Amino acid sequence: MREEGKATPEAKAGQGAGGAGEGAHPVSLSRGLPPLWRHRLRFWSGAVAAALVVSGFTVAANAAQALFQRLSGALPYAPFLLTPAGLAVSVLLTRRLFPGAQGSGIPQTIAALRLGRPEAVAALLSLRIALGKMLLTVLGLLAGASIGREGPSVQVAAAVMAAFAGRRGGRLRHLQRTYILAGGAVGVAAAFNTPLAGILFAIEELAHAFAERTTGASVIAVVLGGMVTLALAGNYTYFGVSQAALPWGRGWLAVALCGLAGGLLGALFARLLTESARLFRPLGALPVRHPVLFAALIGLLLALLGALSGGATFGTGYEQARRLIEGRADLPWSFAPLKLLATALSYWSGIPGGIFAPSLAVGAGVGRWIASLFPGIPPGPVILLGMAAYFAGVVQAPLTAAVIVMEMTANPGMRLPLLAAAFLGFAVARLLNPSPLYRALATRFLEAFTGAGADAAPRP
Repeated sequence: MREEGKATPEAKAGQGAGGAGEGAHPVSLSRGLPPLWRHRLRFWSGAVAAALVVSGFTVAANAAQALFQRLSGALPYAPFLLTPAGLAVSVLLTRRLFPGAQGSGIPQTIAALRLGRPEAVAALLSLRIALGKMLLTVLGLLAGASIGREGPSVQVAAAVMAAFAGRRGGRLRHLQRTYILAGGAVGVAAAFNTPLAGILFAIEELAHAFAERTTGASVIAVVLGGMVTLALAGNYTYFGVSQAALPWGRGWLAVALCGLAGGLLGALFARLLTESARLFRPLGALPVRHPVLFAALIGLLLALLGALSGGATFGTGYEQARRLIEGRADLPWSFAPLKLLATALSYWSGIPGGIFAPSLAVGAGVGRWIASLFPGIPPGPVILLGMAAYFAGVVQAPLTAAVIVMEMTANPGMRLPLLAAAFLGFAVARLLNPSPLYRALATRFLEAFTGAGADAAPRP
């Protein structure tokens, strides 16, 4: 038997580029290969599999949102029935069959990495949870919830990579954590077709407690996942191509205003999610004792917000943000606050679903407000600034925010303004809300393991 504290030749070999964890794994690979290449092949296979799964998830999520749009367009009152019913069913299935699948998925990934225990991975990053995450996120989009698929893609890809890593002993090994970290990077990169943002997100959000050498493995995983995404979906940009540039002078005043407004609203949104227990105190035991009824009531509110906004608050917000960037949107000026509220309500309901894409849509609405103050400046660049600043204010990951907007619009000419707006939004949000959103939400899963056993279904 191997001694627990000693590194074996295979473990040492696995620390090469694109290394892998030790232990049992579900993939049968050639035993005739040298140990180093056996580990590398397992890691590479996991990255490719994660990208394939996320690509399929993307297709299903887009189809579900398109179907809801057709139904609500043909039957304007359909959301008042479909949305409450869909959210109620989603919460019921989440609690009965897929505890640990609720919410974004990024806090679960952070919690599993920080806990470093096999039971945490089994409860938060299992293949069963990944399947439930995909099915129920698709259901949420089919019901018109204001959610995204990008955060769930992080949890799904991390779960796939964790399955390829396997586990042995009472704690996760460093290289097994590397699998999970790389899976999170693949999830962001494959969901948005933004490889640089995937790497930066892994560094800014997921890798706080780990050595820098994990970054190299994440880069390899993102490159492999990006190749799969490119082969399946082509070289697309998430929000199309924008070549608009920001002029000097008054344009940089827009940077400052977007940073301030994005940081303020981003911090407000983050506090709405993290302070939900205090906000719902007047409702008594309803959210806890009757979660399905509570979700149905939230569904009614979402349907009402959708009616007030002309349907703009339903779904991811991808199409609305794209239309704003392209200057062809007929959205109400209240779109940003209504979308912010719809996203918070969707999270509060306890259904699986992310906040990435909805937050970018809210930021686009904020950018349109600022752009209206500068009639001589093209609105497109200012809208991009609003997206980066608000997203940085929400998640407090400014490099990811700036790069993800730049990559999604293929506009490298906006590098400096986007970075400036994102870091200003981050600074303002940090003053108002010192605890970053995803790490604050991850503490609920950490407490579920450290304080209440293995129950991985904290309240929304």
